[in-house]
Amino acid sequence: MSIKSFSLSALTLLILSGCQLAPEQKDIALPVPDAYASGTEQASAVQLNWQQFFNDDKLQTLITQSLEHNKDLQIAVLNVQRVRGLYQIEDSALYPSLDLNASGTRQRLPGDLSSTGEAAISSQYSATVGITSYELDIWGKVRNQSAQALQNLYSTELSQYSTQVSLISELANAWLNYATDLQLLELAKETLTSQQESLSLTQKSFDLGATSSITLEQLKSTVATAKVDIATYKRLLKRDKSALDLLVGKPVSADLLPTKDLTNLISMPEVPVGLPSDLLSQRPDIKAAEHLLLAANANIGIARAAFYPSISLTANAGTASSDLSGLFDSGSGTWSFVPSISLPIFNMGRNQANLDVAKADQAIAVATYQQKIQNAFREVADALADREGYQEQLSALDMLISSRQITFDLSKMRYEKGADSYLQVLDAQRTWYGAQQQLISGQQAYLASQINLYKALGGGWNVTSETAQEEK
Repeated sequence: MSIKSFSLSALTLLILSGCQLAPEQKDIALPVPDAYASGTEQASAVQLNWQQFFNDDKLQTLITQSLEHNKDLQIAVLNVQRVRGLYQIEDSALYPSLDLNASGTRQRLPGDLSSTGEAAISSQYSATVGITSYELDIWGKVRNQSAQALQNLYSTELSQYSTQVSLISELANAWLNYATDLQLLELAKETLTSQQESLSLTQKSFDLGATSSITLEQLKSTVATAKVDIATYKRLLKRDKSALDLLVGKPVSADLLPTKDLTNLISMPEVPVGLPSDLLSQRPDIKAAEHLLLAANANIGIARAAFYPSISLTANAGTASSDLSGLFDSGSGTWSFVPSISLPIFNMGRNQANLDVAKADQAIAVATYQQKIQNAFREVADALADREGYQEQLSALDMLISSRQITFDLSKMRYEKGADSYLQVLDAQRTWYGAQQQLISGQQAYLASQINLYKALGGGWNVTSETAQEEK
């Protein structure tokens, strides 16, 4: 074996074996309890997609439109495309780039510059294929740059999914707000109609001297209160409509707005909770933070490689001739091979500082990852507490409504028999009206807790980035 062949084989073996300077990521202990406060451990985390979770046809249509037109989601999608391009740029450095070049020159040399003393015309033509400054990845620098870019791509894709989950949740809550304010508006209108009829009768009774002025003024105040509520809920409905328009990304048509009935607004199946560890595979924001941590590890490998020499190769082979017709004739071949090595000696501690920064970034990524898990656990725990609390609250409100209704009916009967003044009737009606408002708000809060629990559990996503799926 020739020395040239031996050297080439040794160099190839060195390149293929390489060095991995990036640290291996160790398992990180979950910074959360082993179970939720409720102690409930069900079979698995929620796997329902949003079409199964939100059964209202109008809401499904709006969600579909928002996934197409919402600007935040469009920006997230475009950001994925951008990061995918950055990854392709870094990954391409793993392979040598080939360039094809062809050139031709024709030159006249005057006689006083010619060795013969006579003017001369010379020509030169060449065609070459070459490798331009290809860095041998002995220390894994280029591989780690590619790995870092790939992990950033994974994270960006999962952040897009997280944006989508948040969008669906926000839209469902905005839809719920509109339906709640619409029902409260209808309740205020019904109350106003009833109180205006009572005011009309009371005014006639007062004109005849059969009713006191304080009763008349008290009834006027309840009518005014109902009018204030109507104006308030009309204003809120306009704001709710604007919120829906913004989330959908275009004006929402009137036929897609919710009705006033909250009972059939969203038919929600039971949401299984599972274990805290399920959040690691279910929530896209946690998976995104995990990939950022892996990217930070790769960045340490890049910073460490800066301490070692870098070897680059420039080579080309082709043909050259003084006659264009003889460019590809036998004997016109040319080649050049230019290896270069760069060894860092002194740079005022810049390489060490870059390594320190990379290590600090990795520590920040670990803390951020743990923080994401803690926040996710808190959100699920809060949503579970809300769901349980609002269920008990709604049960109590049903009893309260029933009691207020009976009190109101008895007050009217006693007033009609002359046993009580109309002030007792007004007070009973006011408390009944307030209880109705609490019930509607309680229904909204319970449904919102279901939506928030669904979001906190990951929104039904089987979380894997598109790029990771393509590579399987």
